[in-house]
This record gives sequence, structure tokens and C-alpha cells, in this order.
Amino acid sequence: MDSIQARLQQVQEQIRNAAEQAGRQGDKIELLAVSKTRPVPDIEAAMAAGQVAFGENYLQDALSKIEALRDSSAQWHFIGRIQSNKTRPIAENFDWVHSLDSIKHAQRLNDQRPEQLTALNICLQVNIDQQASKGGLTPEQLPEAIDKIQAMPRLKLRGLMVIPAPATELEAQRQPFSQLRQLRDNLATPELPLETLSMGMSGDLTAAIMEGATIVRIGTAIFGPRPPMNRTSNNA
Repeated sequence: MDSIQARLQQVQEQIRNAAEQAGRQGDKIELLAVSKTRPVPDIEAAMAAGQVAFGENYLQDALSKIEALRDSSAQWHFIGRIQSNKTRPIAENFDWVHSLDSIKHAQRLNDQRPEQLTALNICLQVNIDQQASKGGLTPEQLPEAIDKIQAMPRLKLRGLMVIPAPATELEAQRQPFSQLRQLRDNLATPELPLETLSMGMSGDLTAAIMEGATIVRIGTAIFGPRPPMNRTSNNA
């Protein structure tokens, strides 16, 4: 069996086990395979094993893969930092954006989303522990951002995303995910359920699922160690 297929099965089993531990249904948790820097054959190997959703950080690197797999069933999620001069290709080529943290960028994505495509699925990135090195809205900024994005017809606000500070102990890992879930619960309405919680990576997947993650973003555990790349030409 291809090693990517074997690793993918192992991650899926880990998701099922974590869901069972949390009293949840494993099929309610979507696996997003983080394919940044990975070549097309690696993505094709994952697709052959049934994987559909792929996450990309670096725009130019992603666009070449999207074009190569244009006729496939792959679903593309942008999870990197957004720059104003790169919003058009994001709006034109991706199905989801997990890393939106600016009303200005939201307006650009809305205006640049082609009419023939369905609305762009959006998660608002939250800087839950106020890390200066990371993007994201503060919890206090979320209500205004939600109100304004709801008025943008080419965007569909699905939920929240977080990349917390690293932690090794399960309880410490759970804390920021719990904070995000509580934020979502406080902001959600019947008209806007904010059903998506994009949180959890290879090292804290179990903690995220225990706190309600609906999308987990896994790269190395599926594809193996990441090769080096020249970020100057692939930065988003």
C-alpha cells in the first residue's frame, strides 16, 4: 500500500478514536489534508485513498496544483495569510478560506468572487491568545466582522478558525479550543449557526476534537516530513 494511503488511514483512525473518546460521531469531523509544498503526485495518492479536501498556504504553489487537478474532485481550502494584492486569485480558485481576519480582505474577496461560482465559504481566524506573530481577529472584533460579512452576498460565513500557541499537555491544548467553541456558541444564531470550528493539527488533534472541532488540518502525519521550499516565490 502507498505510504500516503497508509498514513491517511492512520489519521482517519485517530480521528475516529478521538471522536469516540469525546462521545462524538467521527463522520461529523472533516479531515483537511494540508498539502502545502507537496507535489501533485502526493495529492493524487491521497485522492486515490478517498481524500477530497486539501489545504494550501502558499498561493503560487497552490495555483499550479489547482490547475493541474482542475478536472478532479479536489476541494481547495486557503489557510495561509492573505495579502490584498492576492485576493483575486484566492476568490477565483478556492472553495474555502479559513484565514480571513480583515473586513477589507472580506470585501475584496466578495467583489472578486466570480458570479458563476457558488459563494466562497469563509472561516474567521481568531487570535485567541493574542500572539503578535499570528494573524487573526480579537474576540472583541468578531461581532462587527460577522455583521459586515453577512451583508456580502458572494461570501458564506461558516465559522471560526484558530491556530493556538503550542502546548504539550492535553488540558493545556484543550483550553484555547474550548475558548473558541464558547465564542462560537455566544455568537451563533439560528440564522447564522457558525457550525464550523476549524481547529486542530497533527500534535493537538485529540484535544481539538474533544472541544468540538468540525475540521482538523493535518499535513505531516499524512504526507510525511515537509520538504524545504523557496517561500519568496510562493508566499501568499
